[in-house]
Amino acid sequence: MRIDIISVVPELLKSPFEASILKRAIDAQLVEVIVHNLRDYTTDSYKSVDDYQFGGGAGMVMSIEPIDRCITKLKSERNYEEVIYMTPDGELLDQGMANQLSLKGNLIVLCGHYKGVDQRVREHFITKEISIGDYVLSGGELGAAVLCDAIIRLIPGVLGNETSALTDSFQDNLLAPPIYTRPRSYKGWDVPKLLFSGNFPEIEKWREAKAYERTKKRRPDLLDE
Repeated sequence: MRIDIISVVPELLKSPFEASILKRAIDAQLVEVIVHNLRDYTTDSYKSVDDYQFGGGAGMVMSIEPIDRCITKLKSERNYEEVIYMTPDGELLDQGMANQLSLKGNLIVLCGHYKGVDQRVREHFITKEISIGDYVLSGGELGAAVLCDAIIRLIPGVLGNETSALTDSFQDNLLAPPIYTRPRSYKGWDVPKLLFSGNFPEIEKWREAKAYERTKKRRPDLLDE
């Protein structure tokens, strides 16, 4: 998989890909992440990529020309299955969407900034619009990092144990069950004895029951789905 991220402030995307699971995935060549500075695609002498909005109003708007140049250049070099725009009014990112996107080949992710992008970008270049929550950030870069993390960890070979992702929260619309590690007893707080029984079918039943119980208590809307 290759992910090309288009940003006005690429510095914000440096550290997320230089540590932990994402770095290991990139080093192992399981995924390639390229961050493009949108200012490299403008002909403006001041490297400006925004302008005032027609009709008046507060906030600057990302211009269509540099975005067109960047996306067109990338598409001339390879095929992309999705061109994603990170925006607060996009479709809410969930585990199902992450699962689907992890099966794709190449993705472009455009990070919104300022007041947003010229509407013609959304109409003629974007194939999918994604939000990470009902709130507004200073730009789409942090959202893009969240999206990439959610996708990349699902690529086969990225996690040490490939079944680990299958038991995460939101798989099968359930929250994850309680988990424990050593010591078995700490300050009188004991780990459930069943987990030491070696009876793995019963342990799985216990985990399923606890996952359902936790989901019903904390996120009953998931069960409705």
